[in-house]
Amino acid sequence: MTDDWRGWQEAAETALYGDGGFYRSPEGPAGHFRTSVHASRLFAAAVARLLVRTAGALGTGSVDLVDLGAGRGELLTGVLAALPAEGGDGLAVRAYAVELAARPRGLDPRVEWCAEPPRGVRGLLFANEWLDNVPTPVAETDQDGVDRYVLVRPSDGAERLGEPVSGADARWLSRWWPSAGPGGRAEIGRPRDEAWARAVSTLSGGLAVAVDYMHVREARPPFGTLTGFRAGREVRPVPDGSCDLTSHVALDACAAAGGPAAEIRTQREALHDLGISGGRPPLSLASSDPAGYVRALAGAGEAAELTAPGGLGGFGWLTQRVRLPSGALPPHPTAPPAAGILSA
Repeated sequence: MTDDWRGWQEAAETALYGDGGFYRSPEGPAGHFRTSVHASRLFAAAVARLLVRTAGALGTGSVDLVDLGAGRGELLTGVLAALPAEGGDGLAVRAYAVELAARPRGLDPRVEWCAEPPRGVRGLLFANEWLDNVPTPVAETDQDGVDRYVLVRPSDGAERLGEPVSGADARWLSRWWPSAGPGGRAEIGRPRDEAWARAVSTLSGGLAVAVDYMHVREARPPFGTLTGFRAGREVRPVPDGSCDLTSHVALDACAAAGGPAAEIRTQREALHDLGISGGRPPLSLASSDPAGYVRALAGAGEAAELTAPGGLGGFGWLTQRVRLPSGALPPHPTAPPAAGILSA
């Protein structure tokens, strides 16, 4: 890796996905941070229910499942295992893991490993914590009120200001992330909007879902959110390939780029809709079925973590329907009512 000054988008692209990049390491993302997929198998069970509902809305017994940014295939493995219990017994599923790293040993042979999402699929495209790792340019407003690109030195993460932001990037900032004034910073989400629009376009019918850290125009962080992670700890972002580089997603901008029929809600609301909640089992179960009570209590704890408002439950779920009418995916019959849906 050369050590010349470069924009954050180029530097992060090389650090994450280039030869020897962070996401090509053998341990995979799970070796450095814990997502909802790793927190509990209940997450995969919820995705399995969503897949079954999507197949029902499409009126088919054969459906595609695409995991975009698949890590080492953990989510697909969990969904395929959960399908019989979640009403998917007899449902023919073609599973695709989209990931740049090599296929891990021992992965379920039903999973097709590919570097790009297949086109023309009908079913569910699911992107869990993928958009936050699509590199973006970073801008900072100088003392004269001019938005400038932030340049970074890959070896140590030192920064300096570059040329004024222009063209499509400037138009994106004006629409989606107006400056907070001198010293204010923003991650220019245009590459993520484009990546999401491309992903949605691969569906001929069904549902595309992006789950991620998020913010919306009315509540953008004034100094951005760019950071690094290594071995489970937040670290200073240095684009040398030694750490993850991530920033929260302007999910409302992605929703607009993906086309009509988009909704944004929290993970807490989405999982409640899919029958996952953190309610404790009744105490009466402790006497009638002690082992069952312990299992139910453990499940309630895992569900509580997935739906905690200040944690994983606060993640955004962007849901984009493709040739599915509104209301085609009814709530899970045992789910509590979900509220606070933001139409895009």
